[in-house]
Amino acid sequence: MKTKQIVTAGFALALGIALSTLLFLPSGTAAPEVAFKSIDGRAVSLAELRGKPVIVTFWATTCPGCMQEMPHLIELYRELRPKGLEIVGVAMSYDPPSQVLELVKRKQVPYTIALDSDEAASRAFGVVRVTPTSFVISPEGRIVQQKIGEFDMPALREQLQKMLGA
Repeated sequence: MKTKQIVTAGFALALGIALSTLLFLPSGTAAPEVAFKSIDGRAVSLAELRGKPVIVTFWATTCPGCMQEMPHLIELYRELRPKGLEIVGVAMSYDPPSQVLELVKRKQVPYTIALDSDEAASRAFGVVRVTPTSFVISPEGRIVQQKIGEFDMPALREQLQKMLGA
């Protein structure tokens, strides 16, 4: 009986460590070399966005927090895009593409929206499962913030303005 408990505890510990590693990329680590396929068919890679601050946000059309945050991201993008900000919104694999396209059109989302139908982007960022999950990437290509849930927009704006020298 004791051996079974030790094995079970060891398995639970190993699973917990593995999940925490997968769910949370340490701040300051290099952003993954990942390419996205946008809803308009363009290929967009993080490598080509190097030199600019980038927000990569994983979202879903059925996520209330995502829908609440989206207008704020749109406003932030419109304000800071001329200074260099890029945003890539990554629709989760379970979101029907037609539903994503309809929502993006209805909300007039100006930043890049990508479909993650094969979950490659999610895996690159540590298997994202909860939405919204967002990553702020510095112009040097380092993850400087990971956020599960909605951003504190005033703090995010301040962080980005510092990166942009604005």
